[in-house]
Amino acid sequence: MNLVFCGTPEFAVPTLEVLTRHFTVKLVVAQPDRPRGRGMEVVAPAVKRLAQKLGIPVTQPEKIRDNDEFRAQLRAITPDAIVVVAYGRIIPQWMIDLPPLGNINLHASLLPKYRGAAPIQWAIANGETVTGATTMRIDGGLDTGPMLLRREVEIDGNETSSALAPRLAAIGAELMIETLHGLRSGTITPQTQDNSQATLAPLLRKEDGLIDFQRSAREIYNRFRAFQPWPGAYTSFRGKSVKAIAMRPVKGDAVLSPGEILFKGNQLLAGCGDNSVIEFLELQPESRKPISATEFARGMRFQSGDHCGA
Repeated sequence: MNLVFCGTPEFAVPTLEVLTRHFTVKLVVAQPDRPRGRGMEVVAPAVKRLAQKLGIPVTQPEKIRDNDEFRAQLRAITPDAIVVVAYGRIIPQWMIDLPPLGNINLHASLLPKYRGAAPIQWAIANGETVTGATTMRIDGGLDTGPMLLRREVEIDGNETSSALAPRLAAIGAELMIETLHGLRSGTITPQTQDNSQATLAPLLRKEDGLIDFQRSAREIYNRFRAFQPWPGAYTSFRGKSVKAIAMRPVKGDAVLSPGEILFKGNQLLAGCGDNSVIEFLELQPESRKPISATEFARGMRFQSGDHCGA
């Protein structure tokens, strides 16, 4: 089976790696190199780095929809299937129609739940205890194509998206191999998605990390776990931004209004919705390195009635 692989970030690496053990990957398609970090150094995406290590040709078109050169390149390969994992581009209809087995996508949720760019993050943010990976045949919609195979994964109550993503990537890689073998042998029956059960997982925004103390402590903690490493969780105190590096919901007898701060017995507590309380363990004040919440509290000399978000 001859394949074209489309993928960009670290999440797509396990699938490409496993595919090369079972099939012939004729071409890897990744997004262009981008500047990253404080120094804005141009960095190649993870998939490109692996492809180069494996000796697979790589192309990085800026656009694919109306790219005649790219279209001719794929047609010359005559792939049996195009595998798409976290590529970051909408697949045009001409690519969908090109290979006989279709464009097969690995999506990091149990479709039809969490269609969109950030399924891992929103599953955790919404307090899900189970998620999974789904292989599907791409159509013209947003993650709406017929499902091929699914595999469930439990989410630990303290697991971050940064920890869950590699687990799903590894499981999804094996699921893709199983899917391609099943498609070739004709043992997989595509299943139409139930659109009435669909939920969305939109691209994350910076403001998603802003802590809303009207939410319960568990909801705040879930969002903190979800939005790692970006946009993280942050608030403000005395007019300056403060990023939460570590936190946890706690049980206690403290009665605090949402956002109200209390430093008690070396614990830095904040009131949340539903009369719940969250404990900050490590914080990063604006333009400073992370410090323990105890150190932060002692330096701030809290007064009665102090609130986050002020």
